[in-house]
Amino acid sequence: MYQLISEQSIYQYFGDDDPDLIKSMIQIILTSNIHDLKELTQFYESNDFVTIKKRIHKAKPSMSYIGAQSTRKLIEKIEENVEDSLDLNAQLQSNLSKIEEELHDFLKSV
Repeated sequence: MYQLISEQSIYQYFGDDDPDLIKSMIQIILTSNIHDLKELTQFYESNDFVTIKKRIHKAKPSMSYIGAQSTRKLIEKIEENVEDSLDLNAQLQSNLSKIEEELHDFLKSV
């Protein structure tokens, strides 16, 4: 059903017995981690690689929580060589749009 997130992973990390907790945690991921990653392009434009690295590193666990393993691997590649990762960031931004869409759909079903 989902291309980038995993319903099973979400339930594994947050449990399936408290829908309010799940909604709350997904909302936090959307408003903090996903939002922070969506702003990376502006930091590439100003060559602020320190901020990029911090945001990338901070977001890695949340990608596991939502089962977005391919996106987590992409983030890890970016983290390995931040200065030469602008092309990877374009791919990441595409993934983030899809992840956002999938998480909003998931929240409707919880």
